Amino acid sequence: MLLTGLGLGIALGFAMQRGRFCVTGAFRDLWVTGNTRWLTAFLIVIAVQSVGVFTLDAVGVISLSSSAFPWLATVLGAFLFGFAIVLAGGYATGTYYRAGEGLVGSWLALIFYALFSAISKTGVLATGVSGLRSVTVEASTVHGLLGVSPWLLIAVLVTAVVLLARHHLRKRPGARLATLPPRKRGIARLLFEKQWGAFTTALVIDALAILAWPLSWATGREAGLGITGPSSNIVNYLVSGDAEVIDWGVYLVIGILTGAFIAAKGSGEFRIRIPDVVTTVRSIAGGALMGIGASLAGGCTIGNAMVNTASFQLQGWVAFGFMILGTGAATRLFITGPSKARSARNAAAREGSGQGAAAPGSPSKTAPGHSTARASVRR
Repeated sequence: MLLTGLGLGIALGFAMQRGRFCVTGAFRDLWVTGNTRWLTAFLIVIAVQSVGVFTLDAVGVISLSSSAFPWLATVLGAFLFGFAIVLAGGYATGTYYRAGEGLVGSWLALIFYALFSAISKTGVLATGVSGLRSVTVEASTVHGLLGVSPWLLIAVLVTAVVLLARHHLRKRPGARLATLPPRKRGIARLLFEKQWGAFTTALVIDALAILAWPLSWATGREAGLGITGPSSNIVNYLVSGDAEVIDWGVYLVIGILTGAFIAAKGSGEFRIRIPDVVTTVRSIAGGALMGIGASLAGGCTIGNAMVNTASFQLQGWVAFGFMILGTGAATRLFITGPSKARSARNAAAREGSGQGAAAPGSPSKTAPGHSTARASVRR
């Protein structure tokens, strides 16, 4: 059954790489251009997954539970994580799939993310992390705090997301970029050459995120998608040789890396890219801070902002908000700055009118020193 984690991870890594599903770009766009298209795609994942998760709970396939909310560690860790993903050039899962594309900067970020996740969970930082996470309040879920049915919250969330998606779908598209004639046909063209839309990619990820719950539970791991814990477990296994830490989640993250490599290789986007010195330093620092931040917050953009939000855990929604704030702070410091904010907004306005528009589905701005890894002209 553990191999189901590998299979689902391969599919998830493939979908994220082909769809350019960049949560860092979604958060960053809010501060750089005010564009909410990719954030809406992320909210689609949360909303649809929420319907699936509570349905699985209702029919007895899984049993959702909650514990006291570690508010202080969540706030500090989520803000730190949001700040770090700008430095690292990608969030946790994004770092895995970009590593599969051949970005050496992402390799470094991934290594230090996993290393500092382990240090924070079971190493020298574990006592401090545990101490901060022991500061809790009894409230644990949004519906429990409000005293309402979770299905009421699901209805509100789904309605809001449908309206946001409709807003973006009704926008007049900008000018199309010239493209070369297709080189592949049939399913090969769909998988490796045709561009995936933001909302289509979100729905594919939704199906995989919902499926992750029963597959993971069948192995005794009572959770959905998660990246930080499995990354930490890989380091602990390499250090101690303890095979007990190799669970469904470890197979999942190995699968994400594998699936991203398959997608990048098949689409001609795999290429070893060596970063400059500044990007190297930022990748290492960003990866380390991501590991610490995710351990404090109890999860990354996947485990917290995508999965815990779907079950309406307070930790998930508070982490979601503070990750966006942390991303905003780093964006202001490293990307826009006071003198660049106006020019960024002007550029966004030109894109909206079709002048110099970016390729559809691509985040409007890349992380400092990192390539979007999308070739403008395919060979």
